[in-house]
Amino acid sequence: MPALTSRQNAFAALRFGQLAVMGTVAVLILIAGVWASWGTAQHVMLTKGRERGTMTVTRCADDRCTGPYQPTSEGSTARERVVLDSDIAVEKGRTYTVVVKPGSDDVVRSGPGGLLYAWVPLGGALLLASVVVAGGLRLTRLAWVFGGAGLTLVTAAFLAL
Repeated sequence: MPALTSRQNAFAALRFGQLAVMGTVAVLILIAGVWASWGTAQHVMLTKGRERGTMTVTRCADDRCTGPYQPTSEGSTARERVVLDSDIAVEKGRTYTVVVKPGSDDVVRSGPGGLLYAWVPLGGALLLASVVVAGGLRLTRLAWVFGGAGLTLVTAAFLAL
């Protein structure tokens, strides 16, 4: 009988260790997704006191687009040239609503498309965490929720842009 109890204790300890490690990995993946998203999302979400306006794309090269900036918010100044990352769907000649990053001439897209695009890294993290939660933690319902939320976020961003 003592051998059986020893085996059960060892199995319980291993199972607890697996849950602790996989739970930590899943949480770290989600934290990394929020961290990666927040760098852009803060400018789109917290616009009070930031310069807001429009940018007309005149030139795109090396994954960056440039063009003149016309302010729409109080206290914002017009600029002859601002820079927008062209990783997102940007077309030459079109005008986009943007928010200027403080202390620079870099801008990020605002509005629903810009907001969804800013949170795409979190969507990817949710998709990755769903695999860890399903396989490592064996919590399939929670994994489906994470995967569904991640897929919805990435798809919505793709359609909005």
